[in-house]
Amino acid sequence: VMKLNPQQAPLYGDSVITVQLSEEDKVEDDVVFYLVFTGSTVQHCTSTRKINPGSLETISPGHDCCETVKVALCASREGHPVLVVAEESFQFVQDEAYDAAQFLATCAGNQQALNFTRFLDRSRPPAADVDFLDEKVTLAFRHLKLPAEWNVLGAEQSLTENIPRETLMHFAVRLGLLRLTWFLLQQPGGRGALSIHNNEGATPVSLALERGYQKLHQLLTEEGAREPDSWSTLSHTVHSGSYSVRHHRGLGVYLLTAEA
Repeated sequence: VMKLNPQQAPLYGDSVITVQLSEEDKVEDDVVFYLVFTGSTVQHCTSTRKINPGSLETISPGHDCCETVKVALCASREGHPVLVVAEESFQFVQDEAYDAAQFLATCAGNQQALNFTRFLDRSRPPAADVDFLDEKVTLAFRHLKLPAEWNVLGAEQSLTENIPRETLMHFAVRLGLLRLTWFLLQQPGGRGALSIHNNEGATPVSLALERGYQKLHQLLTEEGAREPDSWSTLSHTVHSGSYSVRHHRGLGVYLLTAEA
């Protein structure tokens, strides 16, 4: 018997899962444990990190749909066959951060929706909440399958380049979302958004300056600015055909995803 805590994770993954082992499975030094998540169309295998003899830690994979999957805890020891030690079910869900990322991606060019995001700004969330929001929404955005023609400025961006308007970049900068700003900069239209004025004449760059977001301002203005430190707490993905491998630097955990 093993206990997974929590027993669910958002579709975009990257949340910490603790695995409580039963008495007889207490970790011996030469045993390597990993988890296999089997969904309807994809399978994930994650390495684990030992916290103490009775518990392990891993990172939830990003999954392709909301569903309940089977999780097998496997143990491997040199010279011995791999054993399935325990099985448990686990659920992938769509959460508010995922909804928010979908909403933002869909309304990249929609002025009414972007003006609504300005309304959010008046209720200035505390810094810890902003950091949480920044991480989760960026993870979710990264996980969305954006259409090939997707652009930070929306679909009609080229026709109206000099018209004052709100952009997703204004939104990210106004709230001080460092990771999301960095993500948007890498997308089509991201750099172009930096010089667009809104109805008050503010560009994302001038907003960063006006609000005293120094790191953010550097990110937007320095030639060859590097990804923010906070970005490195997220996992990095390498794709190869129908496989992908993620490495979570924070925990040193690896995740392999393959089509089942």
